[in-house]
Amino acid sequence: MEAAVANDMSEPQHNDKPKPHKCTVCNKRFATKRYLSVHIQMHTQQKSYSCPECEKCYNSSNSLRHHMYIHSSKHKCSECGKCFHCNANLTIHRRIHSGEKPIECSVCGKRFAHGGHLTVHSRIHSGEKPYKCSACGKCFRLSLGLTRHRRIHSGEKPFECSFCGKQFAQAGHLTSHSRIHSEEKPYKCSACGKCFRHSKGLTVHRKIHSGEKPFECSVCGKRFAHGGHLTVHSRIHSGEKPYKCQVCHNAFSQSNSLTSHMIVHTELKPHECSLCNK
Repeated sequence: MEAAVANDMSEPQHNDKPKPHKCTVCNKRFATKRYLSVHIQMHTQQKSYSCPECEKCYNSSNSLRHHMYIHSSKHKCSECGKCFHCNANLTIHRRIHSGEKPIECSVCGKRFAHGGHLTVHSRIHSGEKPYKCSACGKCFRLSLGLTRHRRIHSGEKPFECSFCGKQFAQAGHLTSHSRIHSEEKPYKCSACGKCFRHSKGLTVHRKIHSGEKPFECSVCGKRFAHGGHLTVHSRIHSGEKPYKCQVCHNAFSQSNSLTSHMIVHTELKPHECSLCNK
């Protein structure tokens, strides 16, 4: 809600006023540089206005002012103490604690605590994708999906690793990356106890125990547990060799074959005989 308020309040609606200032990310136009500056902060996620009560930050003074109302609000949750602008929002919030989901999808029967969640869910059935990228025309069901997609065009990577400085376009990618430094592997196989950094790694690994091989070669019928293995295998039939040596222009079907080949062009001889040390 607060983000929506920030969008609505970013610039007064003067339709007859010229808007010479254009956002280079989403092409939205503004009447003054100040309005453009506030808008750009939405793309960069720069939040300069912090609440003195709870230290929550916002990208405009209007958003902060709107937020401050909750600290003096009489609409307070008795379970967790969170405050709201109106009783309707408090009623919806209480469903988190009660587990109540009074709103039902008429197509599949799935239930929701909030009408907005049903609206988003219903687009799965209708195929509606109302959020369109102005750069390439690709459409999305969620505004968040469009926001993330725009970073492909802008090159923006607002999420930075505090260990190595590597930057990412999505918070989830940073979370996954950070496990390289922390060595955290939260996804554990219930069959053998092996742990993985990513849920995808665990999903692929489980197929070892189940014997499942859902990916089938359309040429010879050979089956694989992982889509990547099928991709590599299919090059046997197509003759494709996408990995090319920049020195001698030999080509290979697998990246590890190219890595092994590159030793030929160096003085390195990393493989030593344990008997004679050659």
